[in-house]
Amino acid sequence: MDKKKSNQEEITCHQCGAKLTFAPGTDSLKCEFCGAINAIEVDEAAKAEAQKEIDFYEFISKQADTAPKTEVLTIKCDGCGAETTFDPNVVSDRCDFCDSPLTAKEGHKTSVIAPAGILPFKITGKEGIQLYQKWLKTLWFAPNKLKSYARQSEKLAGIYIPYWTYDARTFSRYTGQRGDDYQRTETYTNSDGETEERTVTETRWTSVSGSVRRDFDDVLVSASKSLPVKYINALEPWDLENVVPYNTKYLSGFKSETYQIGLEQGYTTAQSVMELTIREDVRRDIGGDHQQITSLNTDYDKVTFKHILLPIWLSAYRYNDKVYRFMINGRTGEVQGERPYSWVKITLLVLMIIAIIGLIYYFTK
Repeated sequence: MDKKKSNQEEITCHQCGAKLTFAPGTDSLKCEFCGAINAIEVDEAAKAEAQKEIDFYEFISKQADTAPKTEVLTIKCDGCGAETTFDPNVVSDRCDFCDSPLTAKEGHKTSVIAPAGILPFKITGKEGIQLYQKWLKTLWFAPNKLKSYARQSEKLAGIYIPYWTYDARTFSRYTGQRGDDYQRTETYTNSDGETEERTVTETRWTSVSGSVRRDFDDVLVSASKSLPVKYINALEPWDLENVVPYNTKYLSGFKSETYQIGLEQGYTTAQSVMELTIREDVRRDIGGDHQQITSLNTDYDKVTFKHILLPIWLSAYRYNDKVYRFMINGRTGEVQGERPYSWVKITLLVLMIIAIIGLIYYFTK
């Protein structure tokens, strides 16, 4: 077990000098030894600065090399590639993202774009464990081994995940087809050779073209490759209006991941998210009963971004050589997760059902 220094600042108690840990749901750090509360001061000017948008194209073309950077010391997991920070002198053991052993003997320094803001933990570790246990109890046909994790509080880790947020003003031109349904009566000959009438619905198609506008605000893109996109997106929404200026004090007692998806790659993902909404706008603009979009061209203007950290309680475990993850939104308590199935339990249930059906058949005969 290798001990190493952290990139996080040593934050000490003003009363006894002991190391402090951020207390979720508060704006302060609590001393575990003397109980003293050490407030984190946030003025309105700094909070406004944390909410400030950065011009995307200006940054990419002129500021990317000169923008404020922060140097972080991280350990990279050989199993999933996640790069996370550690508290001072913490013993490296297993990765919180995939439960793999952390084999790196030393951390490495990386220069990254400094986060502008952070959304501090609101759900406490104790509340997270309760949500975890509640979720495990709802899993039918879960292996017995999985249930044992509910009694292991150390399997739940608080981690700040990197995100990009994007704003954009869009103008889209489209061509397509509008389908309007109408009914008509037709005659036909039935199987008896008799003539009858029936009403049929048909669609009249008309060529259309037009344009739509849409302003997007804070389109979220996870900058992590360590968590399943399906589940991490399902943790939304986040109360982004409560983002505060980035401060290492909020990280005290927690870990954080550095971004693996860069700013430009994140913007490409954001455009894909925006296009889904734009296509819905186009369908509403076309109207009718059916819509077909033949072409769609979108201009993006006033594109801005922010780099922020969002809080997630995470548990990762391996079962039959496959990684399963359980996540909690550290602000709202929204729960998402993967789970294994016990095929032994499922097989026994199927055999029981077959037996019951057999008994019913036997006695009814």
